[in-house]
Amino acid sequence: MKKISFVGAGPGDKELITLKGYERLRQADVVIYAGSLVNTELLDYCQPKAQKYDSAPMTLEQIVDLMEQSVHADQAVVRLQTGDFSIYGSIREQIEELNRRQLPFECIPGVSSFLGAASSLGVEYTVPEVAQSVIITRMAGNTPVPTKESIASLAQHQTSMVIFLSIQGISQVVEQLVAGGYPQQTPATVIYKATWPDEKVVTGTLEDIAAKVTAAHINRTALIMVGRFLGAEYNYSHLYNAAFSNMYREKSK
Repeated sequence: MKKISFVGAGPGDKELITLKGYERLRQADVVIYAGSLVNTELLDYCQPKAQKYDSAPMTLEQIVDLMEQSVHADQAVVRLQTGDFSIYGSIREQIEELNRRQLPFECIPGVSSFLGAASSLGVEYTVPEVAQSVIITRMAGNTPVPTKESIASLAQHQTSMVIFLSIQGISQVVEQLVAGGYPQQTPATVIYKATWPDEKVVTGTLEDIAAKVTAAHINRTALIMVGRFLGAEYNYSHLYNAAFSNMYREKSK
């Protein structure tokens, strides 16, 4: 029996899939892809005979049934999911179903959109002495958020923050960030479809970012990035500092 391969498709750019993920996609007999989010140019890597199914209109049961039928027919299956499926990827429920049905699977990580966004901007989330932690979260919607993980509560840390699946409520997000402790002048950036050909970047502060996003007509498929890591303040690390020693280099005298 062949196995099911969960593959992180990357943030958008078709070349930002891992080599291992590319090989699984190239060899697949059946590909079930998240059509509402995945760049369909990735399907160009598939062999001509591969069967392709868009999971957007499918239920969990239909997806897992298709996986089961395919592996029992000795077909290699790829479940192609956007970014890296470990972040808002709904992978747990699929894996629980596969385990229940005793179907073999593997997981091949991808490049998350929050990493693609940082690369597009040329920024580092963990700037020395500015921020050394990154909070990844979302605003409550159809999927609730635990009370202790509200945006206002997390904002108390005032560290680097990336907010998924919330751009449609940008004004409420800003209100909660400010209520939690971020100053109005905190740098903020919204990046639409990071690494895609039609990527769009809107920069500002918490004071004006909501208005700028509204003016740019961005209301889906975007990340909200907040924190001083986006600003002009920075410090060099000690990693390459000649005044410090490490196990590979003695400090300069």
